[in-house]
Amino acid sequence: MVESTPHPSFNWPSLSMSTPFASDETTKQAPESVSQPVKSAANLSLVDSSDAPDFPEGGLTAWGTVLGAFLIQFCGFGYTSAYGVFQDFYTQIYLTNSTPSAIAWIGSVNAFLISSVGLMSGRMVDRGAFYPVMKIGCLLQCFFLFMLSLAKPDGYYQIFLSQGIGFGVAIGLTNVPSIAVVSHHFQRRRAVAMGIVVAGASLGAILHPIMLNHLINGRLGFANGPGAVSYTRVLQSSSRDGAYVCACVGMAAHEVGFFFEAFYLQLDSTVHGLSQGFSFYSLTILHSGSFIGRLAAGFVSAYVGIPNTVVGSSFISSAVLFAMIGLHSVVSVAVIATSYGIFSGGVVATMGPLISYLTPEISHIGARMGIMFAIAGIGSLVGAPICGAFLTSHYIWWKAVIFAGSVASGGCFMFASMQVILKIHQKTSSVCPKEAGV
Repeated sequence: MVESTPHPSFNWPSLSMSTPFASDETTKQAPESVSQPVKSAANLSLVDSSDAPDFPEGGLTAWGTVLGAFLIQFCGFGYTSAYGVFQDFYTQIYLTNSTPSAIAWIGSVNAFLISSVGLMSGRMVDRGAFYPVMKIGCLLQCFFLFMLSLAKPDGYYQIFLSQGIGFGVAIGLTNVPSIAVVSHHFQRRRAVAMGIVVAGASLGAILHPIMLNHLINGRLGFANGPGAVSYTRVLQSSSRDGAYVCACVGMAAHEVGFFFEAFYLQLDSTVHGLSQGFSFYSLTILHSGSFIGRLAAGFVSAYVGIPNTVVGSSFISSAVLFAMIGLHSVVSVAVIATSYGIFSGGVVATMGPLISYLTPEISHIGARMGIMFAIAGIGSLVGAPICGAFLTSHYIWWKAVIFAGSVASGGCFMFASMQVILKIHQKTSSVCPKEAGV
């Protein structure tokens, strides 16, 4: 049975000054088929694109929003992705009284808060509070970076509070909104636009390790280097959507492998006797691959589909993780870092479009993204510290690699399960209209 309900009007936020949508009079003159989306009780995960509201699909405002969101990702998640530099520096120089696992908790809590704060900030975007959230988040980023620069050697809790908690909350306020706002300007080109946005995080992750390694280990040193709405309705519909649940769990598992690679690759290269100069650039190689993967994912998904892109990228990136057991030379580091960066970047780039694809009501996109990032943040929180516990101070790399690779492979299985559920829904929705016609 198909039920038609009036679609609410929205005031879409943007990162520029003009309004991307037509006037109310134009909207009233639109055909009813445009203003009234069709929801299928048999399939909560799929929506007929012909029944969706009009989107600009381009223009100065829309692409200006993409550029602004790109820069937010560059300065936010791009900076956090360079935590491997801090992991190396803290372990060997600045926090020598702390274990690698304890130090990893700083970056893990930071990554967890970036994702979990999206539970609040994503919903606030849906309620029209986009600009206040972004302003507060940007100001807090500057403040907590300044507080981090005041931390003393072996001042673990000073660094934990400023970089782990404070900086994580600040970036969390801007992370989900900067991705979700793009979906208000694009539908047909949504995957490409979101791919460009999240590529900003990769570009930041490419440049920040170079900058931080030269600043922290150079003349400037560490001090100057770093420079309530109810979710009941959304949660109920999301918890009954098997494909969406599988996607959330799969992303959480993927984050375990991603942050193991991002946090420990430089340390792994250094411990295995590779030159310090090359080790400093190992993260740059990783995130250069991720930059390419995130940009390419949007174009690839346009041909093979978003779910297929997620499953394929997750499978290959999980397999590459196991190859870290054989890391011992410059060539092995370059190959592993590049290949993992490309395919893990493909997974990250398609998460935003995937959640949009799985969301039947556009007014719930921000909230659903927030929920997904919050669940994924659990993997960010516990993954690297658990890997550090397997690693120990004796650097037993194979145990940590097996754990990270196995969890990431489980995430690939969840994405594959999501794909199966989607195909079942598609078959069910194609049979129901025939039966109704009879």
